[in-house]
Amino acid sequence: MPIEITDASDPRLADYVSLTDVALRRRIEPERGLYIAESQKVIRRALRAGHRPRSYLMAWRWVDDLADLVERAESDGVPVYVAAHDVIEARTGFHLHRGALASMQRPELPTVAAVISAARRVVVIEDVVDHTNVGAIFRSAAALGADAVLVSPRCADPLYRRAIRVSMGTVFQVPWTRIDPWPAGVDELRVAGFTIVAMALTDESVGLEELASAPPERLALVVGAEGDGLSAHTIAAADVTVRIPMAGGVDSLNVGAAAAVAMWALRP
Repeated sequence: MPIEITDASDPRLADYVSLTDVALRRRIEPERGLYIAESQKVIRRALRAGHRPRSYLMAWRWVDDLADLVERAESDGVPVYVAAHDVIEARTGFHLHRGALASMQRPELPTVAAVISAARRVVVIEDVVDHTNVGAIFRSAAALGADAVLVSPRCADPLYRRAIRVSMGTVFQVPWTRIDPWPAGVDELRVAGFTIVAMALTDESVGLEELASAPPERLALVVGAEGDGLSAHTIAAADVTVRIPMAGGVDSLNVGAAAAVAMWALRP
């Protein structure tokens, strides 16, 4: 049977504390080896990817709708906590209306070599700190045929709750890992046969359509932080820089939109 929680300070809900406090969650989630999945669609995708739940938290109204998850959890010895909406909101910091939360065991990240071994198209995300943009890039990668995603050491966590939600759970289906050090990691990609393509507004940038007319067999597309774009070191290390031609007096797109356009144009 689900375990009813009536006190928001119940220590059994420690994994779910202050989910809207980004600074706090950035610290405690890696330390505890967990991440939070929100909504039944995201939770089911995480389970299909082989990720293991630590516990569930939901309101009473969702127990019947998620009966199969509850049954599976109970058979596996995973606690299912149920509480009134005000208790959940007091613990998490927001109103839960997407069915359920799951505290999931954070998987061990694979090596870069393992992630790129069979890939033809790789997206590298450099220092993008907005979780919404990270999630959007993962969703586009899944939809537009990218084989893998690499994230720099200072990039936002793809397993942060908002990034997962925006990605619609595709962070669980696109192979990814952190590439560290960066941009020195460019050398590993180049040795593996990748052409390094940096999206940057420089005097040497070529139009995206020019590269798309004869794309290399293996390509690593590097997109950069909001505002500042790619670092000078990364641009210098790239084999080619590309730009998306703009109209209407606009100089660039949001990094999520730009990455999607480039992935579509450079699809194999």
